[in-house]
Amino acid sequence: MTVAHMGIGVFIIGIILTSLYSIEKDVRLAPGESFSMAGYRFQLEGVSEVEGPNYVANQGKMTVTKDGKLIGLMEPQKRIYRVQRMPMTEAAIDAGLTRDLFVALGEPIDAQGAWSVRLYVKPYIRWIWLGALIMACGGLLAATDRRYRLARRSATALPAGSATAGAA
Repeated sequence: MTVAHMGIGVFIIGIILTSLYSIEKDVRLAPGESFSMAGYRFQLEGVSEVEGPNYVANQGKMTVTKDGKLIGLMEPQKRIYRVQRMPMTEAAIDAGLTRDLFVALGEPIDAQGAWSVRLYVKPYIRWIWLGALIMACGGLLAATDRRYRLARRSATALPAGSATAGAA
């Protein structure tokens, strides 16, 4: 039961920190341009067309750095499925224990190759999931605890009238 309550604490801390420190920006980026937020520098290297099994997509290449150190190469996509002809956005996600970075490619803006890009920095979002996982483990541990099974057996083993008979 203590483990489950610790999970609730991790869950609540994750919600509070994520809601307080999350940053989201819609920016216009052309190939070679960059945008900095929350200490991260997002640079659009370019956008190319790629084909999937049942879609055609514009795929962006975005390098993310922090303090000059490469964090990752993110490749968000704007897909159009052949059958439905509906555009779908596939965000690129760089996940970590203390933060998640999301990049979503929007629409082309002008003839110079500029695109609308949505950037997200979500600190401690994984703590919400981690808290739920810890709560589940705590619940399983509590369910397998022998003391609870013994208490339940002794409560059901009492005769129906024994509790009221002692009170009279």
